Amino acid sequence: MSKRHTETMTGRHMQIGEAAERVGLSIRTIRHYEEVGLVVPSARSEGRFRLYTETDLDRLRVIKQMKPLGFTLEEMRDLLQTLDELATTQGDQRAALQDRLSMFHTAAQTRVQALREQLATAEQFARQIQNQIDLHNH
Repeated sequence: MSKRHTETMTGRHMQIGEAAERVGLSIRTIRHYEEVGLVVPSARSEGRFRLYTETDLDRLRVIKQMKPLGFTLEEMRDLLQTLDELATTQGDQRAALQDRLSMFHTAAQTRVQALREQLATAEQFARQIQNQIDLHNH
């Protein structure tokens, strides 16, 4: 078995470098998310290396997707907690969790629309600059 990952009864564990590569985040960013309590490695090796599972990587992917939408660390923590609770909660409590999840969905849609508007403005600007280049090259 390689030093980079281990096999366990619950699945494959990988060190932070492989986790960073697989998710597309820097090691420094993943360590920061650990420091603020968003993603805690599932295990540590005998040498005290952080070990991550696919579930940990899924959490990192959620955070990575929320980041460009301007969600705060607290909002990220709240969404991750909501998703964790939804996975284990039954009955009437699920409705409140679903409502919280719906609020995140609405917020994400609103932020995506704002980004689309910003992108349209940026694309218009780039076209104007290109028009000026074309105008002065003739």
